[in-house]
Formats: sequence, structure tokens, C-alpha cells
Amino acid sequence: MAHPAIAEAAVIGIRHPKWDERPIVVAIKKPGAEVTKEELLKFYEGKIAKWWMPDDVVFVAELPHTATGKLSKLTLRQKFTDYRLPGT
Repeated sequence: MAHPAIAEAAVIGIRHPKWDERPIVVAIKKPGAEVTKEELLKFYEGKIAKWWMPDDVVFVAELPHTATGKLSKLTLRQKFTDYRLPGT
């Protein structure tokens, strides 16, 4: 969420045929902001370990929250259960 074009984001694990699970970013862009998947992934270079680098970025209009206002990663994982990473 440190990227200036991102309003809110979450990272979840997605099934991967070789590694069992790999991370993806699910993010909301700030109003009027433009950022591509490639730009966002480039932003992470040097900030996180290479093996933590997300395999994909999915932009959404909203993220699910719990009753207390926290991000609901459980709901996100359920929503992306059938998601397939590019190239798999």
C-alpha cells in the first residue's frame, strides 16, 4: 500500500502447481490514479525478497472487510479460489 497510486491492498496465496501456493496482490487504485501491474511489481523490487515477489496483481473496485473494519482475507481467498496464475 506504499505505492502512491494504491488506496488499499491485500496479499493472498493462490494455488500453484509447483510451489503449492504463490502470492498475488489484490488492490484498489486511488481515484484518478493510474498504475499497471508491471509498474506495481517493479515498485516492490529491492523492497522485498525475490521469492516474496507476487506473481500477479489484480485490480478490484472494493475489498471485503469484517464487521470491525479489517480486511477479510478469508473472503478474498474464497473469491479467488478458482483464480489461475498467468502461465499455469
